[in-house]
Amino acid sequence: MTINYKSVFDIIGPIMIGPSSSHTAGAVAIGKAAHDIFQGRPTTITVHYYESFAETHLGHGTDYAIISGVLGFAPDDPRVPDAVEIAQKQGITIELIASAEPSPVNHPNTAVVEVSNAHRTIEVTGVSIGGGTIEIRGLKFNGYTVTPEGPLPFVLAIPKANETVESLKTKLLAMSEINMQKRYTSENAAILYEFDLDSRLHSQQIEQLRQETECLIYI
Repeated sequence: MTINYKSVFDIIGPIMIGPSSSHTAGAVAIGKAAHDIFQGRPTTITVHYYESFAETHLGHGTDYAIISGVLGFAPDDPRVPDAVEIAQKQGITIELIASAEPSPVNHPNTAVVEVSNAHRTIEVTGVSIGGGTIEIRGLKFNGYTVTPEGPLPFVLAIPKANETVESLKTKLLAMSEINMQKRYTSENAAILYEFDLDSRLHSQQIEQLRQETECLIYI
């Protein structure tokens, strides 16, 4: 897969706390994706590491980095190194598993993050591709199995009953070029649409889309 850097900061690396942009800042971003999808307070966080992540997750701070992302912390938040202890004090059960199996998505820096509580469970498969930049290769939530194929950002959306996917797409095109569009179905649920974007959206644009959809996830 071609690596598409959006700016020079993707190469230099982010402002962060931790020893490695790939294994720390990138791990925070993977955890943050799980946080944004889950949209609630978890009781259990389970992380499966593969290949390079499995070998170095403890020494490179990947453990606390992913948990800090799930808690919603930014990469430069001073609480990042204490995220595991903070989560445990909140009553969250944490399980960190270094797998001897190959990455399920053929990348050495792979983490599969499962976040759950009594009401729901979501799963995020993310890879860290360098400089704090990540790709999300798989999502499972609300009965949907989503398989993004390109770099961030992307939008997952369910249009409101009085909206069509074409009208939603028109609104998105006023904000960013769309590199790819996919659709997903879930038993007894509405069609979920994925739009891979060429540029990041502003917070006001995200809020506008949120008001016009039944479900909106922006990563």
